[in-house]
Amino acid sequence: MSSPPRRKGGSGPGRRRHPATRRPRLDGARLTAYDVLDGVTSRDAYANLLLPQLLRERPELDERDAAFATQLAYGTLRAQGTLDAILAGLVSRPLADLDPRVLDLLRLGVYQLIDLRVPSHAAVDTTVDLTRAIVGTGASGLVNAVLRKVAAGGDRAAWLDRLGADGDERLALATDHPRWIVGAWRDALDRADEVEPALLADDAAPEVHLVARRIDRAALAEESGGQPGPWSPYAVRLPSGDPGRLRSVRSGDAAVQDEGSQLAALLLTRAPLEGRDTAWLDVCAGPGGKSGVLAAVRPGRRTADRSRPCPAPGRARPHGAVR
Repeated sequence: MSSPPRRKGGSGPGRRRHPATRRPRLDGARLTAYDVLDGVTSRDAYANLLLPQLLRERPELDERDAAFATQLAYGTLRAQGTLDAILAGLVSRPLADLDPRVLDLLRLGVYQLIDLRVPSHAAVDTTVDLTRAIVGTGASGLVNAVLRKVAAGGDRAAWLDRLGADGDERLALATDHPRWIVGAWRDALDRADEVEPALLADDAAPEVHLVARRIDRAALAEESGGQPGPWSPYAVRLPSGDPGRLRSVRSGDAAVQDEGSQLAALLLTRAPLEGRDTAWLDVCAGPGGKSGVLAAVRPGRRTADRSRPCPAPGRARPHGAVR
């Protein structure tokens, strides 16, 4: 009696793959945060413009995922100096010699380990999975080894003790500010004990501010559930939620813009001029936020939007104003 024919090898639907060869399912929130970091690193993207765009393009991310991606992206960018100080002692070569993708992934993992209440195994495993999918298996081994060392070293306070920094250097690492900013604030403030509270306050996540361009501010406040801003007559302060999901923002009738940035543009409209005021030229526009305010305030004037962008900053601002 002959034995039944064996199933031939291959990748057809009848063949089961060994569990070890299955590609891991990537965490959408962490992948989105990585894409923001990569955009800032590789093409000088503005984080506060790129992240909303990515969230709009990925409807599979629910509100909780979007909030986590936002926290990861902005938090990692803000803490980059501290994260790099930790990594510099754990990697055998200069950080500048690492694949930039690997460095961004390491930063993303370290931030979760020292600043967020993410279980160590989750932070390490998800970052390793991302590395394997984005860079390759070889790089995932390095990321796994480094992040396990970070996890064993404790939280941010423990790592600050381990780094041995003191004075303004420790204050810079503890509050995620460059050393020169700490020194500048110390020179500007009257009392030395005001420096640390001021730096910590500067670390707090600000409210999202909207600007009403071609829509009545009251209508924008009603649509968004926000409150009119106290300073700019075009500002609405958004308590929560993704502004990119608002119809007015998607259409361009409104935008995300810090209220202080709005005031800077409004101040220009009050400046006395000689001759006819028929055209404005913004010769150093970034995304064109202030130009947009000028166009909304004086719709009859021709306003150059993004006419000649300034060189992009080396590190995008994680919070606040659309420049």
